[in-house]
Amino acid sequence: MTFKQINDWCFYDHSSVNIGYIHKGSTGLLIDSGIDRSSVKKVLKELEKQQLPLTHLFITHAHADHYGGASYVQNAYDVHTSAPVLEESVLSNPSLEPVYLFNGVAPLNELRNKFLEGPPVRIDRVVDEGQVDFGDITAELFLLPGHSHHQLALKAGDILYAADSYFSLETLQKHRIPFLVDAGEAIHSLERLLAIPSAGTVPGHGSFETDPSETIRQNIVYHQRILDAVQSAVEAGGEVTHEELISILCTKWDVQAPALGQWLLYRTAVTAYAVTLKKAEVIQDRLVDHKWVFSAISR
Repeated sequence: MTFKQINDWCFYDHSSVNIGYIHKGSTGLLIDSGIDRSSVKKVLKELEKQQLPLTHLFITHAHADHYGGASYVQNAYDVHTSAPVLEESVLSNPSLEPVYLFNGVAPLNELRNKFLEGPPVRIDRVVDEGQVDFGDITAELFLLPGHSHHQLALKAGDILYAADSYFSLETLQKHRIPFLVDAGEAIHSLERLLAIPSAGTVPGHGSFETDPSETIRQNIVYHQRILDAVQSAVEAGGEVTHEELISILCTKWDVQAPALGQWLLYRTAVTAYAVTLKKAEVIQDRLVDHKWVFSAISR
């Protein structure tokens, strides 16, 4: 059984993308909704089987694997739906995800798939960091950006639903280069996670852990390894173009990206690592013959 009870009122469905659930009084809060209707239907069936209510839905961030089943939930239940600032814009207009991955160009049909663009979601309330009430449930929201621009984790009682602020080690090894939009912010969020007290944490991908601190520290180490690899590639190459840097990193990490959509995700991630190093003044960039190139900073 994948639907697991953590304590008297916190649950989660352990799958490739975890879906959280909290029950208190007459309130049932779903946290994320999986990639599509089939992912979330099994959770809804389990709630019906256990006669548990569903009154609220919270989307942690606007990546299709976390909100793809939301429109099905909204059609099946009268749920009040909340989402973070900024992320709400993509949830309401899902084509924005393939648009921004494709440099603002109208995306090709091959990018209009469920992995990059879920059905539109009606957002009833836009929320930000701080205390938020979901019916009978009082939760604390924590801003943990990096993987996405305004991702919010949710803590109810002493259980933290951390979304994609960190990954299981198996998930990191599977994806090789994890998707993110700001490596510096991702590491800062991981450091902040270590300081949030809880009796256990549910990641977006991976198993519930009563003490995730070692997994979180390993995430920090993993990001630093990629930052070091980017820096080494730039220093070894003298001047390295943006596309060359993507190729070097994907080859080094043995990334398989046969489809354009997959490659765009890796391009975004490698760019985010490089930009983090530029902001830290570890590497520099300039335009040469209409190419974006990176080089080391002489000390």
